[in-house]
Amino acid sequence: MQTTSEDQFVVVINDELQYSIWPCGRDIPLGWRAEGHQGSRADCLAHIDREWIDMRPLSVRRHMAVGT
Repeated sequence: MQTTSEDQFVVVINDELQYSIWPCGRDIPLGWRAEGHQGSRADCLAHIDREWIDMRPLSVRRHMAVGT
């Protein structure tokens, strides 16, 4: 099976350190930036699974840390 650019994704992250994937070649939505990993959908999702250990938004993590 031949891979096209439509089959490729980039891992994106926002200021809250939440991850997602976005199709390569399309403008990344405002508030998100490329994280650096690119590949197939499955590859990108596996990368996110390894990297996104704490799914709480950064603001919630910071708030919880102040309370401890």
